[in-house]
Amino acid sequence: MYFIANWKMFGNLKSINTINRVINLAKLTKFRKAKIVYCPPYTILDKFVKKTKNTRISIGAQNCHHDKNFGPYTGSINAKMIKQTGAKYVILGHSENRQTGDTNKIINLKLKSSLSENLNVILCFGEKLAERKKKKTFQVIKKQINIGLKNVKNYKKIIFAYEPVWSIGSGKVLNNKDLEYQIKVIKNYIVKKFKIKNPRILYGGSVNPKNINSLIEIRFLKGFLIGSASQKSKKFIDIIKKSIN
Repeated sequence: MYFIANWKMFGNLKSINTINRVINLAKLTKFRKAKIVYCPPYTILDKFVKKTKNTRISIGAQNCHHDKNFGPYTGSINAKMIKQTGAKYVILGHSENRQTGDTNKIINLKLKSSLSENLNVILCFGEKLAERKKKKTFQVIKKQINIGLKNVKNYKKIIFAYEPVWSIGSGKVLNNKDLEYQIKVIKNYIVKKFKIKNPRILYGGSVNPKNINSLIEIRFLKGFLIGSASQKSKKFIDIIKKSIN
């Protein structure tokens, strides 16, 4: 089970120590099946890498520039620079970045650049509320996945994350029946289209300690992409404990 902690624009040098309890949790035999990945802001990536050295916790970035080479892109960081920090993962296609200019084509370039640096990619996709109401959910998701994986030949380091845009930060989550159906459709499509036998599919969207008992009942899920609830070690640990029995 994957537990991806997306800290978004949160965290400083002092907040690094808040993960001490999670590091201790990861040492326990019972939680060896929990694959914990922290994705803090760029500014403290290397500090998180040092903090988690010789632990079972991995570190990732929240995004990257699409150019794999150094260039005149003020304020940007590419996959090569992320790898040099010691991070091993990168989140791509998060809805918040799609809303600020990341197109499917740009995400495809970012994905290929990240894979060339041997980073594990967490590819996000999901529909907006208006698209869902028009019953275009799968049409939208299918397009995001198809273009995102265009001309990609090796899928071993790709993790898929379904995150309904309207659910992020809203506290709203699909009921189990609808969510399980959605995950099943996504899985079947990925298996058929890209010949991936057992795709790793995560769910993201208002995941918290209160709804995790319900979410873990969803078949086909391999873990969760967690936002604000991952910023507090107690909440993050509660989610992990309730997921691993």
